[in-house]
Amino acid sequence: MDISVVIPLLNEEESLQELHQRIATVLHGKYSYEIIFIDDGSTDNSWEIIKILANSFPEVKALKFRKNYGKSQALNAAFERAQGDVVITMDADLQDFPEEIPTLYQRIQEENMDLISGWKQKRKDPVLSKNIPSKFFNTVARKTSGLDLHDFNCGLKAYRKEVVKSLKLRSDMHRYIPVLAKNAGFMRIGEQKVQHTARKHGESKFGSSRFVHGFLDLITLWFVGKFGHRPMHFFGAIGTLMFIIGFFMAFWIGAEKLYYVYKSVSAKLVTDNPWFYLAMLCMVFGLQLFLAGFLGELIVRNNTNGNSFEVAESTGF
Repeated sequence: MDISVVIPLLNEEESLQELHQRIATVLHGKYSYEIIFIDDGSTDNSWEIIKILANSFPEVKALKFRKNYGKSQALNAAFERAQGDVVITMDADLQDFPEEIPTLYQRIQEENMDLISGWKQKRKDPVLSKNIPSKFFNTVARKTSGLDLHDFNCGLKAYRKEVVKSLKLRSDMHRYIPVLAKNAGFMRIGEQKVQHTARKHGESKFGSSRFVHGFLDLITLWFVGKFGHRPMHFFGAIGTLMFIIGFFMAFWIGAEKLYYVYKSVSAKLVTDNPWFYLAMLCMVFGLQLFLAGFLGELIVRNNTNGNSFEVAESTGF
């Protein structure tokens, strides 16, 4: 199969039929393809519409979650089932253009790319609530990841099949999939300028909390990408440094006390010296950080994490 189109959604009943029609118009008769809808706990008639589409068109497949797990888990579920050589992800709100799919597919195949991220150069979103925060996060992500991309969170992306099969998304990490792909060893990552239009139906499902979550996820991603496979290099290094500092502080205090005793000079007790407690604190914290790094190494080597989503219904698989 040439293409798998993956579409996570939440309460997008008004957009689904038009979206399917546009995708079919672009791909039918030119490529072998499948369309995978993932209903992430919709409370409107989205699932009923998807079932009608699946019963009417053999290329349509769908999953429904029992509740809203989030976009990352929706993508995980679809990635596990996708069969296309190239996987295209896009949003269901009609802000992305299905007409971009052939170009993305051709670039993946002809240029031997692993991942191509869409770049909404001219966004049709509110400036204060979306555009400015997005520019900030994209700048920070670009600096911390080393990837020269302008729009990490664009929903329209193209992947080689091997990439999506290796990704395991957690939390809200879908925002930084290119970084995760790079950390997994897929280095041929590019971008494509894509069209973007204002939302036609409904309203955005992401509130202001996404700013906080996005920032925390970015910090997590940086740390995991740098030390995720070698936690001892972080915790062990800091712990060892703190222990050495505390040890030499304690050694100095003890040596100073012995010197005064040798010289028969009156001196206060070691336990009356505030530096003694600071030295003990450094040594204890250093030992704890070292043990944290050691336990982290054990966890990394025995990691058997599984997916945490529950599929309520499926059709077409």
